[in-house]
Amino acid sequence: MAHSHFKLYKPFGMLSQLSSGEERQLRKKRFLSELHDFPSGTMPIGRLDEKSEGLLLMTTDGKLCNHINTSGIEKEYWAQLDGEVTSEAITRIKNGVEIGVFGKRYVTKPCRAFRLGTIPILPEPDSRLRIDTHRNSTWVKIILTEGKFRQVRKMTAAVGFPTLRLIRVRVGNIYLNHMAPGIVRKIDLKIE
Repeated sequence: MAHSHFKLYKPFGMLSQLSSGEERQLRKKRFLSELHDFPSGTMPIGRLDEKSEGLLLMTTDGKLCNHINTSGIEKEYWAQLDGEVTSEAITRIKNGVEIGVFGKRYVTKPCRAFRLGTIPILPEPDSRLRIDTHRNSTWVKIILTEGKFRQVRKMTAAVGFPTLRLIRVRVGNIYLNHMAPGIVRKIDLKIE
């Protein structure tokens, strides 16, 4: 059987799943099935939380999904942080910080982190995000080889700069490029 693979720009406010039980639908949650008529058996490769946006890969190949999720493939995020981030905070993120993961303490693996010199060109933020309402913000790039629950948000909060907006722009050699929120493209998926 030939597998199908997709890349999409997951919008802010949407869950990284195709559907759920009725109890969630009553709360007006949004699901990926709104964006495209995915083939039966399609699953997300990794997840982005409801308030995060950007590149999400989908596949019908469970083995490939597991490989990407467990093999330390780089995932690149652009995060808009509350305040003027310090070089000390960036260094702490690079070296690993202690966060909570499902009630247990966890020290993140060393990663790459940089302050972005210019504001990235992105779609307008969702109106529900309160950006630059009290003080300035800073854009950073963080490249991880792991993916704990809400990891980037927890890392930036741990160094005193909460994440206001979070966009995943790359998984391995697959880039978001200039896709708009909600766009889905069928792709050949060869992760390097």
